Amino acid sequence: MVDLSSTNKTQGDKDKNTTNSINQNNKFWPYGWWKLMDDYKIGVIPLPLFIIAGIMIFAEVLVTGKLPSEIVVMVVTCAFFGFLCGEIGKRLPIVGKMGAAAICATFIPSALVYYGILPSPIVQATTKFYKDTHILYLYICCIIVGSIMNMDKKTLIQGFLKIFVPMACGEIVGMLVGVGMGYILGLSPFETFFFLVLPIMAGGVGEGAIPLSIGYASILGMEQGDALGRVLPIVMLGGLTGIICGGVLNRLGKAYPHLTGNGRLLPASEEDENNNNKATKTESIMDVTTFASGVLLAALLYMVGMIGHKLTGIPAPVGMLFAAVIVKLASGVSPKVLSGSQVVYKFFQTSVTYPILFAVGVAITPWEKIVAAFTIVNLIVIVCTVVSLVTTGFFVAKKLGMYPIDAAVISCCQSGQGGTGDVAILTAAERMELMPFAQIATRIGGAINVSVSLLILGNFLV
Repeated sequence: MVDLSSTNKTQGDKDKNTTNSINQNNKFWPYGWWKLMDDYKIGVIPLPLFIIAGIMIFAEVLVTGKLPSEIVVMVVTCAFFGFLCGEIGKRLPIVGKMGAAAICATFIPSALVYYGILPSPIVQATTKFYKDTHILYLYICCIIVGSIMNMDKKTLIQGFLKIFVPMACGEIVGMLVGVGMGYILGLSPFETFFFLVLPIMAGGVGEGAIPLSIGYASILGMEQGDALGRVLPIVMLGGLTGIICGGVLNRLGKAYPHLTGNGRLLPASEEDENNNNKATKTESIMDVTTFASGVLLAALLYMVGMIGHKLTGIPAPVGMLFAAVIVKLASGVSPKVLSGSQVVYKFFQTSVTYPILFAVGVAITPWEKIVAAFTIVNLIVIVCTVVSLVTTGFFVAKKLGMYPIDAAVISCCQSGQGGTGDVAILTAAERMELMPFAQIATRIGGAINVSVSLLILGNFLV
């Protein structure tokens, strides 16, 4: 005979335990607090920690009147403002899906500095931290090394050989279109080329605008400050246009998946796909020491690039890029260390990009110069130049059997502001894996453009 009372008692105990569990989980502390931590984030920061970070930053400024520029405080500060500005960009209608996050993370801080809205202690500390630590180079070296170590050898070799063709064709067409549009709008071909088109493709500020201003001062008899004042805003606007184009290309890739490799320039072979799958499995069981070895590998390769710069004059990021390619092709590190460098890449991509862009916006992006260059003629010439550059890269790459959208993103980087522009453009395009090719486009391509143009200017046009 079945004891129904015993059965009912057992069922009642279960229901009571379930009810207690539900009531316990409905308590705010700690379960509700944990839910806030897990379900609501600004960027990668849990919302409660984000709020606490903001309170701590402004409390420090209000109480002491200054903000330390040491790395611990700056990590919190740059993360707070960087992810906040990025989140604003992501939530904008329409443009939020076209690279607005990278634009906002860079240019909102610049505007806040110019209009005096961002407290001066934050501005001073961020600027000092950015310039003293050269944190951008750590970011770039980890991204480049991780990207290269994540590529299959076939893509690496063929990609570097083929990418120069769409780059060169894009620059030629972009220059012709830009000069032609300037002529239609009443500008002389000389002024259009040397003060509008060339700065766009000069490779940024340090490697482009400054050498151009020095060359113009020497050849044309201008003051270097005046020359830099004319060139620098065009570099900024060209980079902004490149960011927008990168965002548009990203949307195009989502609409037409067959046109993109999502960070690959060429289709991978079956063997390379198998190798990548093995690397992914290795990554899943990676320990902390392997992650550390990935960071050290990136830092050591950058030091190789620094030594190469002193010996040959080649920019350190480019020298590091070639060193990383040699290591990859020669199988110089184990698959486990390769997977470590790939995880380092992913960490910097997801967690450091927007903080870096905030620091760039505060420290080296002059809002007043950007606004001063916003004339209708300048904008038309710049947009036509960059769009024709990118469009040409797209169609030439397609003819060569490359993924046209990814190759066109590299063409966008030809109009960027050097390393900072590459970061912003690839962030908008969601293709940070292309950083090695972007560095080639901006640094080597920009150096060639500046050198050849100044040579022609000095020997044939003046």
